Amino acid sequence: MADAPAPIPSDLTWVRAAPEDATGPGPWIEIAFGDDGTDNGPVYIRETSDPDNVVTTTQRKWDAFVLGVQAGEFDHFVEGVEEAEGTDA
Repeated sequence: MADAPAPIPSDLTWVRAAPEDATGPGPWIEIAFGDDGTDNGPVYIRETSDPDNVVTTTQRKWDAFVLGVQAGEFDHFVEGVEEAEGTDA
């Protein structure tokens, strides 16, 4: 039997990952960084339209993902996807 997930802290500061000029309610991705006293604390990810559904990863895995995005390693996932409505990006 799998362990129950740890509760999500209620005092997190959520940062919305949306263009600065974006309008409307999204949905957007939001990220919050937890502190477990190490340099590999939890990173929480949710969508604005479903804030109770939170995915958790670690700081190291998040950093590796961000570096991969910056390096273009995930570009094939968005080939043919049109710009999101409400953005000028």
